[in-house]
Amino acid sequence: MSGRNHMAVSSTPLSTEAAIHFVADDAHGAADMFVGTVRNHNLGKPVKGVSYDVFDELTLQTFNELASEARQKWGDNLNIFIEHYKGRLDIGGISIIIAVSSPHRDESFKACRFIIEEIKHRSPIWKQEHYLDGDSEWVQGHALCSHGPVSYDDEPAHAHCNH
Repeated sequence: MSGRNHMAVSSTPLSTEAAIHFVADDAHGAADMFVGTVRNHNLGKPVKGVSYDVFDELTLQTFNELASEARQKWGDNLNIFIEHYKGRLDIGGISIIIAVSSPHRDESFKACRFIIEEIKHRSPIWKQEHYLDGDSEWVQGHALCSHGPVSYDDEPAHAHCNH
């Protein structure tokens, strides 16, 4: 049995319910979800919102490549849902949802973690932070991080680049 994909870049609010519904499968006993939201600070600066700029076609290609890589590592039957928001979000807004289901929890946990970490390093998605003082600045693009292989176990994910 081969798993299914849902990959999207959206300018409408993202839905955790849609993600869970998509990955649901009677043959799977586990589902894992990552939900990224806009926080109210970064590097000591109070943030009021974030604008995401996305190269849609290349981002979707990257999402599909990551799904394929996850299946090579953790099984062909993974169901994978990836959506990223494009546009401006206020504090608490959902910027990304990744959901993965599999027959067992280990595969879904590992695949979900792998996908979010690789998206941060390989997808052409950039964010512009808007600060309470009226200033704004572009944060280093995730796809522009020039680091070696990503570690998923020991070091904090935010140590890889400024995102």
